[in-house]
Amino acid sequence: MPPSPDRANTLRIQELPERDRPRERLRRLGPEALSAPELLALLLGTGGAGRSALLVAHEVLTRADGSFRRLAAQPVAQLAQVAGVGPARATAIVAALELGRRLATEGRDMGVPLRSPSDVVAAYAPRLEDLAVEEFHVAVLDVQHRLERDILVTRGLLNSSLVHPREVFRAAVAERAAGVVLVHNHPSGDPSPSAEDRLVTAQLAGAGELLGIPVLDHVIVGRGRYASFRESGLL
Repeated sequence: MPPSPDRANTLRIQELPERDRPRERLRRLGPEALSAPELLALLLGTGGAGRSALLVAHEVLTRADGSFRRLAAQPVAQLAQVAGVGPARATAIVAALELGRRLATEGRDMGVPLRSPSDVVAAYAPRLEDLAVEEFHVAVLDVQHRLERDILVTRGLLNSSLVHPREVFRAAVAERAAGVVLVHNHPSGDPSPSAEDRLVTAQLAGAGELLGIPVLDHVIVGRGRYASFRESGLL
């Protein structure tokens, strides 16, 4: 008979019956059979501060209100404050969550049509909406508005001095782009355009007109929301 969940949380994984250990259960039943704390405990490997890996995993998730989305938004330093985690294990958790985020978007972006702001959000929100810093991307489109190439222009606070038209349009010219869509995120979750957002958009739209590569839209991704310059009449 397997130990009760409460008892299992206090036991070291090595003290559990072999068939009930997360690693063994994953091998026998597949990863989908494991609970979120069990999967996280496998990342942690061992517990610490006199607690089992499962108990530490439970606390990590509890501090994120049980949400992997909120957990992914926590920096390494914050995760490392949980007793039994520390910097090395916190780094492993952040790395694993980033791999999951990349898996969610891998292979589905290139070639997808971006004909509306909702198309842009569907392609970019999974990678942008939970980031702790701003990323400014340029979606290079062909004549059918399919995504030919994604360009990360800058990472960090958006500033007109950092988003130079040369960096934005270099690849667009090389790809013979029919147009581009500007995309960036607001870590605050509020996608309302700032004064700097408007300035950057105006500068790049002007450069696009000179080059014959129109800026079709600028979409700002928030948390569960977005703002489109085209829809708002700002472009």
